Amino acid sequence: MMAARVHAFGGPGVIRYERVPRPAPGPGEVLVQVAAAAFNPSDVGFRAGLMRDVVPLDLPFTLGAEAAGTIVETGEGVEHLHVGDDVVGRLDEGGAAAEYMTAPAARMVRAPRRIPLAHAAAIPVAGLTAWQGLFEHARLGTGTRILINGAGGGVGMFAIQLAWHAGAHVIATAGRRSTERVREYGAEQIIDYTLHRPHEVLDRPVDLVFNLAAISPEDATGLCRAVRPGGALVSITVPVEPPAGARVTAGHFVARNDPEQLAELVALVDKGVLRVDIGAARPLAELAAVHADAEAGRTSGKTILIP
Repeated sequence: MMAARVHAFGGPGVIRYERVPRPAPGPGEVLVQVAAAAFNPSDVGFRAGLMRDVVPLDLPFTLGAEAAGTIVETGEGVEHLHVGDDVVGRLDEGGAAAEYMTAPAARMVRAPRRIPLAHAAAIPVAGLTAWQGLFEHARLGTGTRILINGAGGGVGMFAIQLAWHAGAHVIATAGRRSTERVREYGAEQIIDYTLHRPHEVLDRPVDLVFNLAAISPEDATGLCRAVRPGGALVSITVPVEPPAGARVTAGHFVARNDPEQLAELVALVDKGVLRVDIGAARPLAELAAVHADAEAGRTSGKTILIP
């Protein structure tokens, strides 16, 4: 089979699309024929070696933290999934950027039926990050005024829709390429981050900021100023330290793998509550180019990779 692998840490050029033996499922595992993997900004960190202290990986390794596909073989002890089932899941140790992948059956859930199977690959990482950020860390509720900063990517896609569905008043920052899509998801006000800082244009402070963008200390201070006293800021990128005297709670988190929450997200997709839009579908053989485009800011929305 073909797989996108890293033999040395470095820039996009270290990614090799090469032929490797097809794996076999061990006990408790399934072998999945991949319909699509998905690109995540964190993949850049794995490729560059920046995540070694978080997730130790032995070289060479196959990239890809999420995928959707069809089970073609099950290992000993797997009873709740069967050959022919369409599934989706997150792989914390990578391995999704290939024609076939093995995964613990406990981490895989049945894929939504409402959307193409390949599109389901966009759900696990971004969807779980949005869910946990809003409902576990930000504790979003009905009527909450929330500012989602950097809403034009994959996490923003789910965060806006989940917040709107929960009854929140959603304000989002996004670039011009993402404005219409962000509005369709449910953002009631959109701030062009290339022109304005949120605290300079908001008519009044928000209850919560959910930060999805890589920001400077100056930008972080501006976001804290956009929050009312007693409000909160939650970031998935850099930790934020509120300025002295600001009565704002700031938190930072890394989303965990949670198949039960993923199954809830899938159910919302099948109910028509959540849209899953794909910014680009590209051949897996172009993964190195996808990494280069992402680092240069040339990508928008969620990119999936077709083996």
